[in-house]
Amino acid sequence: MQATIQWVKDVSFVGESGSGHALVMDGSPEYGGRNIGPRPMELLLIGLGGCASFDVVTILKKARQQVTDVRTELKAERADTIPAVFTTIHLHFVVTGKDLKESQVKKAVELSAEKYCSASAMLAAGGVKITHDFVIVQEA
Repeated sequence: MQATIQWVKDVSFVGESGSGHALVMDGSPEYGGRNIGPRPMELLLIGLGGCASFDVVTILKKARQQVTDVRTELKAERADTIPAVFTTIHLHFVVTGKDLKESQVKKAVELSAEKYCSASAMLAAGGVKITHDFVIVQEA
């Protein structure tokens, strides 16, 4: 896996993934940014949410659950000192579908957290306390 980061101006950067996708990162105005893109630490949080969501969706589909939507809401706390690393992260999954079994959703969330999500494993190994919960929205 590869990535390239190109400085644009002030504290704005363009990151390009090895697969050819680009995005703008920027700092807050208090650090000289123009607020034209997410902060790098926000991208780490989004990456964790994407990794975990991917796992939950694929596990539920393999279990033949009729999942129609997964929304993952993340809340993180950071250390007050530099480096301001994440100290805690909570993932709240809102899983929507038809005739979803609670046991299958619980298993999917747990498998992601404990076995499959590389981002979660990496952050947890670095001392981040990661918790999760879920709610199920049954469609008629």
